[in-house]
Amino acid sequence: MAQEDVFKKIVSHCKEYGFVFPSSEIYDGLGAVYDYGQMGVELKNNIKKYWWDSMTLLHENVVGIDSAIFMHPTIWKASGHVDAFNDPLIDNKDSKKRYRADVLIEDYLAKIDEKIEKEVEKAAKRFGDSFDEKMYRETNPRVLENQQKRDEVHARFAKALNDSNLDDLRQLIVDCEIACPVSGSRNWTEVRQFNLMFATEMGSTAEGAMKVYLRPETAQGIFVNFLNVQKTGRMKVPFGIAQIGKAFRNEIVARQFIFRMREFEQMEMQFFVAPGTELDWFEYWKKERLKWHQALGFGNENYQFHDHDKLAHYANAATDIEFRMPFGFKEVEGIHSRTDFDLSQHEKYSGKKMQYFDPELNSSYVPYVVETSIGVDRMFLSVLTSSYCEEKLEGGEIRVVLKIPAAIAPVKLAVLPLVKKDGLPEKATEIMDALKFSFACQYDEKDSIGRRYRRQDAIGTPYCVTVDHQTLKDNTVTVRDRDTMEQKRVTINEIEKEISFNTDIKQLLKKLNK
Repeated sequence: MAQEDVFKKIVSHCKEYGFVFPSSEIYDGLGAVYDYGQMGVELKNNIKKYWWDSMTLLHENVVGIDSAIFMHPTIWKASGHVDAFNDPLIDNKDSKKRYRADVLIEDYLAKIDEKIEKEVEKAAKRFGDSFDEKMYRETNPRVLENQQKRDEVHARFAKALNDSNLDDLRQLIVDCEIACPVSGSRNWTEVRQFNLMFATEMGSTAEGAMKVYLRPETAQGIFVNFLNVQKTGRMKVPFGIAQIGKAFRNEIVARQFIFRMREFEQMEMQFFVAPGTELDWFEYWKKERLKWHQALGFGNENYQFHDHDKLAHYANAATDIEFRMPFGFKEVEGIHSRTDFDLSQHEKYSGKKMQYFDPELNSSYVPYVVETSIGVDRMFLSVLTSSYCEEKLEGGEIRVVLKIPAAIAPVKLAVLPLVKKDGLPEKATEIMDALKFSFACQYDEKDSIGRRYRRQDAIGTPYCVTVDHQTLKDNTVTVRDRDTMEQKRVTINEIEKEISFNTDIKQLLKKLNK
């Protein structure tokens, strides 16, 4: 199945089974804004819990806060967002569609990479065990030609970004003959900067209203509370502050379902370190965060680091963890070494000292910061795309199953009476009432048992407990495993023990603690 078709099926599946709905759908929706349904919100909460616990439970020097969405407007002046939070915008004159100029070029580079990989894959199949990939990449004319082309375009792209040269960005789009995906036209406007901030007003009267912003990132709420947390928590550098919260960006192009939205959720941690140690901590958090993703079991080969071609003005190192989505490798998390920019700027604009007295050095300094920032919605999408399967069963039947890691699955256990009579529903309800304190459970008595199994497969429920007539005789039930479809007989008292190990988020956390 083509990856584009997979993605379309996932989007359709999300709506059909209550994971994600278009926001304001009865009013024809609102661009790039989505609501999470009853299944989606449970999965989203479990992802957030996995992240939060991995930060605050596994690291004694990381604590959490929850800062306000509205903040004093000078904060955004100090952070540089008011003056410099821009993306390069380009319009196609024929389709009237807007694009990010840098994304158009990145997609072009990705297509060249795909060509190279296809050549390598074909050669690997042709030569079998004797295939020397390194030598092939270094000698094959087609691979070398594409690699040279990619390197030339990439060098021009990186220079244009770092120089903030909008004319060169446009010229590169023209020279590469990049066409509008909608119209196929190459009739482009000039590239111009587009500010992503959402502004509003706060005040009791129009005359006295103050201009404020919906925060474009959650990090600044951490920075302005640095001293509050450090002093009240008696924290010693190095230490981190974690936060989960909503952010808002007026994106030029918001597409690919929930991958890029105007209202989204971030899981961020700012780690405060002594000057001169920041790059060591940068490497530490790169490894830790990759391990967090890989612990979910979606395949290590589906993750890669991508170092930034253009560093933000405040950073001295930056990389992204990219995940193989159906539409290619895309960023799910960023790790940045932000230097002392943020705290120094807030010190300058507020007039308050943002310094830490280090008793070991017997001196004060403005700490440097290493940031980890992951989009909750992108993480949600990566889980779904990795979990979605269509399996052909004996007899030709197709089952759609979400093989979501059991520890973060929305529903852990479904309790199903075999038939809706003979006291089976009452017994099933009794079992569910006993287990609902330990697991997110669902009761279902409608349709045949096979159809109910398929419904639970489709929402990713790892275990189903079937209550039948034998249950009334000997207090045993059938426990069905989602992934293997194997069934085993256990006593009612053994149900919790049987499934708790795999569904407990502690098992994920223990993988990280090795």
